[in-house]
Amino acid sequence: MIEKTILIPILERLERIESIVSGQAKKYERMMTLKDVTAYCRVSDATVRRAVSKGLLKPFKSNGKKLFRRVDVDNWLRK
Repeated sequence: MIEKTILIPILERLERIESIVSGQAKKYERMMTLKDVTAYCRVSDATVRRAVSKGLLKPFKSNGKKLFRRVDVDNWLRK
């Protein structure tokens, strides 16, 4: 059986690691594709493309596959 003096510090470190990891997961949110944005906003593909071409919605990554941050999509919807 593992001694409590060894086990308690290990559990405390694991809890700290878990809190750090969960905090970073919130910081680095998942990016949304064009398809994700249309499903999230319940609008057509053309509507999102039109907003991008007018500069109302800026993709995070514009070369190749367009990726959007949820924060930017939410701001676009509020306007």
